[in-house]
Amino acid sequence: MQWILRDIPLGRNIQTVRMAKDMTQQEVIEKLELMGGLMSRSTLANIEAGRRNIKASDLKALKILFDVDYEEFFKD
Repeated sequence: MQWILRDIPLGRNIQTVRMAKDMTQQEVIEKLELMGGLMSRSTLANIEAGRRNIKASDLKALKILFDVDYEEFFKD
């Protein structure tokens, strides 16, 4: 069996989870701030669009905020 490596659409998956939780980008940012996060709305928008990478600590915070398993972010 041959494996093909390709990028996982991490940003798009984050956006999908956010929308499934019926949250706006601004709502996510406000809740992250209450958790001690420092992400801006434009940073989140760029992450969701795939124009920017996400820090591991921010991914962990989103996992907690959205109450999902990491697998939700890494769907192919």
